[in-house]
Amino acid sequence: MFVAAALLATIAPIGGLAQDATQPNWTEFRADPLDGPSSAASINRQTAEEKQDLLNQNLLENWEAWKAGVKERTGLSFGADYTAVGFGASSSLGDDTSAGGIARFFGSWSLANRDGPNTGSLEFKFEHRHAFTDVAPFAFGAQLGYVGTPQPVFNDQGWRGTTLYWKQYFADGRGVFRIGFLDVKEYFNVYALASPWNHFNNLAFSIGSNTMAVLPDGALGVMVGGYVTDNVYVVGNIVDASADPTAMFDGFNTFFDDFDTFKSLEVGFTEGGRRLFLDNAHIALWHMDDSAATGAPGGWGVNVSASKVFDDRWLAFLRGAWAHEGGGLYEASVSTGFGYKPNPGGNLLGVGVNWGRPNRNTFGAALGDQWTGETFYRIQLAENMEITPNLQLLVNPALNPSKDLIAIFGLRARITF
Repeated sequence: MFVAAALLATIAPIGGLAQDATQPNWTEFRADPLDGPSSAASINRQTAEEKQDLLNQNLLENWEAWKAGVKERTGLSFGADYTAVGFGASSSLGDDTSAGGIARFFGSWSLANRDGPNTGSLEFKFEHRHAFTDVAPFAFGAQLGYVGTPQPVFNDQGWRGTTLYWKQYFADGRGVFRIGFLDVKEYFNVYALASPWNHFNNLAFSIGSNTMAVLPDGALGVMVGGYVTDNVYVVGNIVDASADPTAMFDGFNTFFDDFDTFKSLEVGFTEGGRRLFLDNAHIALWHMDDSAATGAPGGWGVNVSASKVFDDRWLAFLRGAWAHEGGGLYEASVSTGFGYKPNPGGNLLGVGVNWGRPNRNTFGAALGDQWTGETFYRIQLAENMEITPNLQLLVNPALNPSKDLIAIFGLRARITF
């Protein structure tokens, strides 16, 4: 709470945020302060944007117009989507295929100061996660002897509550705090290509860079952050490390009775405005207690990230992470790559390479380093439909020493409503 108080004291209305430069190709990645691409507000905004789709079709135009009217009258913006993913591997110790799907319903309801900069809103997201095969995509890496996961969110949990919280902007929209059941991936260690729903699949290219065992969601807690200058932002949080999103409200017991928590503090530099996650460099520190409820070990670590848009088409990134204990799969990780987006609302190419060192504390022994490569191409078929072919190359999988290379061929499809 000391961190929260310090941030509230420093985020002051010291002038308008720096204006966005002309980067029309990357408008889907622009965000309000500390509102990452996986937040309900960001998803709704991205869904509503005009797409350059191949079929030039919008079968839900009337539905979207009705939703826009609801938002205008009541301040409630809501939506739903369904995403499915499937993988096939060139070699495996067990199953060589995996597939799953997720249905989501999400919304952002502006209830306070709707037309002003200091808006207060109720944010929510509920999901059903299910596997189509015996092994869910989340666990597919273990079948290959790979220390990692080809897809971190497609598990077999069933119904879950991912977020339910109050979000309040302050200081003329420069700062924000959240209180309630949070998803730390909405604001911690974020960059533009971090979403496993829309961008890279492999956890090595997502939040935490495969060095963190627990990235709490549906977790009771509080965060606060914002711009302390036009170019520097700070964000801190404390949430329940024992959160179980399949039983969200049990968090009142685990948070207040056990008080095993996940804490983080991030300081970043950006060119300002809504380009927070485009032109960005940050360092994020985290600490997690041992969890009495789940048995997850505590630990701490640091994540660093830098990304930059060039020529309005290319986004380059370089990210690294290191962890001491904490149950993560890697103790050290470095990723680099790029995204290429030639047109606003159009297709997106992503290419990434990762080096990772398995966490000897987690596995009880020193394992060999791994390399991971991933390429995806997101195709906007229609206004409300996208498909993403994907190729992952696993070099020297640490738990499958008989194989030097395993290829994973994947396909992800998403429909929005």
